[in-house]
Amino acid sequence: MFIFRFIAYVVSLGAVLFVGAAGAAYVGYQYFASDLPDYSGLKTYAPPEMTRVHAADGSLLAEYATERRLFLPSAAIPALVKNAFISAEDKNFYQHNGIDPEGILRALVRAGIDYASGSRKRAQGASTITQQVAKNFLLTNEYAIERKIKEAILAMRIEQVLTKDQILELYLNQIYLGVHAYGVAAASLLYFDKSVHELTIAEAAYLAALPKGPENYHPVKNHERAIGRRNDIIQLMAQNGYITQDEADKAKQEPLVWVQRQSGPHIFGADYFAEEVRRELNERYGSRGLYEGGLSVRTTLDPRLQLIARRSLMKGLVDYDQEQGWRGPLAHLALTPGTDWGPKLAEVKTLSDVPEWRAAVVISVVDQEAIIGLQPMKTATGDVPTTRERGIVALDGVKWARWAEGPKKGVAIKSVSQVLQPGDVVYVEKTGQGVGERSTYRVRQVPEVSGAMVVMDPHTGRVLAVSGGFSFADSEFDRATQAYRQPGSSFKPFVYSAALDNGYTPSSIVIDGPIEIQPGPGQPIWRPENFSKKFYGPSTLRVGVEQSRNTMTVRLARDVGMPLVVEYAKRFGIYDDLKPYLPMALGAGETTVLRLTAAYATIADGGRRVNATFIDRIQDRYGKTIYKHDPRICQGCEATSWSGQDEPKLIDDREQVLDPMTAYQITSIMEGVVQRGTATVLRDIGRPVAGKTGTSNDEKDAWFMSFTPDLVVGVFMGYDKPRTLGGQGTGGHLAAPIARDFYLEALKGQPPVPFRVPPGIKLVAVSHATGLKASPGDTDTIMEAFKPGTAPPDNFEISDYDQGEFAKARKVTPEQEKELQPGGLY
Repeated sequence: MFIFRFIAYVVSLGAVLFVGAAGAAYVGYQYFASDLPDYSGLKTYAPPEMTRVHAADGSLLAEYATERRLFLPSAAIPALVKNAFISAEDKNFYQHNGIDPEGILRALVRAGIDYASGSRKRAQGASTITQQVAKNFLLTNEYAIERKIKEAILAMRIEQVLTKDQILELYLNQIYLGVHAYGVAAASLLYFDKSVHELTIAEAAYLAALPKGPENYHPVKNHERAIGRRNDIIQLMAQNGYITQDEADKAKQEPLVWVQRQSGPHIFGADYFAEEVRRELNERYGSRGLYEGGLSVRTTLDPRLQLIARRSLMKGLVDYDQEQGWRGPLAHLALTPGTDWGPKLAEVKTLSDVPEWRAAVVISVVDQEAIIGLQPMKTATGDVPTTRERGIVALDGVKWARWAEGPKKGVAIKSVSQVLQPGDVVYVEKTGQGVGERSTYRVRQVPEVSGAMVVMDPHTGRVLAVSGGFSFADSEFDRATQAYRQPGSSFKPFVYSAALDNGYTPSSIVIDGPIEIQPGPGQPIWRPENFSKKFYGPSTLRVGVEQSRNTMTVRLARDVGMPLVVEYAKRFGIYDDLKPYLPMALGAGETTVLRLTAAYATIADGGRRVNATFIDRIQDRYGKTIYKHDPRICQGCEATSWSGQDEPKLIDDREQVLDPMTAYQITSIMEGVVQRGTATVLRDIGRPVAGKTGTSNDEKDAWFMSFTPDLVVGVFMGYDKPRTLGGQGTGGHLAAPIARDFYLEALKGQPPVPFRVPPGIKLVAVSHATGLKASPGDTDTIMEAFKPGTAPPDNFEISDYDQGEFAKARKVTPEQEKELQPGGLY
């Protein structure tokens, strides 16, 4: 009887304990489950995603993100990548319901072994991929029992509402994998510079090694450890049947190479363009939209033209700066014989976006050459290589470097030692001559003067290239879009356009002579002058633009009225609030290179409004177009099939801000600026170009605005803190040659295209000097453009001038003729 009572007691006690345990478990479950975070939002997962910006040809320009992530749906993730992560993190992923008893038992056994051996290692985790999703999305990384219990409960609940593929999709897009990469798509790019679809077995296995601790398996800092962990995962993939043992053995032999992906603009020389796009996106969508919105942006950038624009502007800035003289070395190092100069030189900060130049230290100097040591390039881990490169600077490489200041100012350079001393750190550029340690270099210096160039499609306003200065690394200030400067005479075509739109013709006569303007009570009388300080008598509108006559422009502006000039300036988008004062007719207001380039594009496109844009189209993370620049309506494009209807038509309903015939007249006149006026440096490029030079007072700003039928180029040069560019610091002397260099390279191999003559324009032969209809035997004749109802005069009368006086006024001395050459006028 006793034995039965004992058994009954044990059974009863067991039942009580079971019920108690079950009750405790239930109470505990309710306790931990009562305040669990809501997991329903996982169904509409929209993580912070990287915004990617592309050039017009589709090449990657830039990426912006707080978390560098590219979202991939489960169907787009290769099985190889999925299998690598499952093998590494959760081999029973497709069998368990959120928690893996086998994994838990394995972790407990491992913990027991570690405890028995006295190991203090952190216990091996048993978290499934589902549990990691619960932790990463809904909980913290706190290492505590309470968090683990909540994690397990959430994992089981998540398994009830999401499929395995959905859970794996969340995991593979959310997980942090080091080097600022979130998710497998971004990690594939940042570690191997390739798509996930291009990954090898070894590369996929390496990515799968990273969730345990990216820094622990860094491909450079912990290279051997990374390979070991990678190979373990490769073997697991073979054991789980995802790859064969032969494939595993071959994959283990593959080297681990980190192909570093640059973090800045991916198209060389496009830093200013990329930054302008970044600013616009930030303005449109805010910081969160830019850095987390996953936008896909197609820009207007033409990478080929961008390189040419950068090269042309840099050459112009360097050429001018060298004419001003040598200002001395970047730095000076104290060299001790027998010591390594490499580490010290490696610490000298240089311009990262001017790879044509390298910093070098002068090791020794003799009369006709200097031995230099080139700056070593640090490795990915910041180490300085032990190898050293040397070269020479010969006399030809420093002949330009007359000192700009000091007792040796302006002295001709006859020996290298006049410029360089041992220990001097200078920029050098390879000349292409010599080999090895006898490779020759020329000395360079970063220009003090700045400038900008904008290249635009006149038919759409698409900015094809922009360079906002010599070096973005040196200064992020964009002189093309942010600097407001006086355009000088490059504003004059808009004054003359207003006149041509209101009764004047290219042959109309305006007096080029002294004029006095009374600004108002208490103000000194203003007496505008031409650049040459001389006056040339009655002249045609054409000659007034070609030779950039100031007094003619002031008279013309006074005649048509400054309110009308102000209206035209606003209509073209040059100024928002130009004051109606006569000096403004000479470009005394301030505008940007971008705005003035868009205004010239309006003329080039026949007077239709042109709005500048850096962006063609923006799509959201789901591929929906949320912005496009082209506003034209495509009539008939909605048809799904062809049934004999007319072909679709693009309807261009842009505002006509200038009469098309006026636009052609001022274009023809500006062609004369290149052929006979202040920009003849472009005369030999072998194609029609229209343009206008511009120089502000005291030569502080030099401009050249120009266009062909299908390309507009705006160039500016000036100091950031305005000061004179010198007596030859004019638009024709400084800015026009930059545009010339650009056109020659950009349009090389393309046939010349004439400017399009609009319907209604009549081309009539006239005397260039007088604007009168050409007579038989005239040698100085041109074809002038006239609107219907207008024609060149057979004769003319001017107040206070008879024809003889006019002819006399038109004659100039040889000295005056010289002043009409490039660089001698505005």
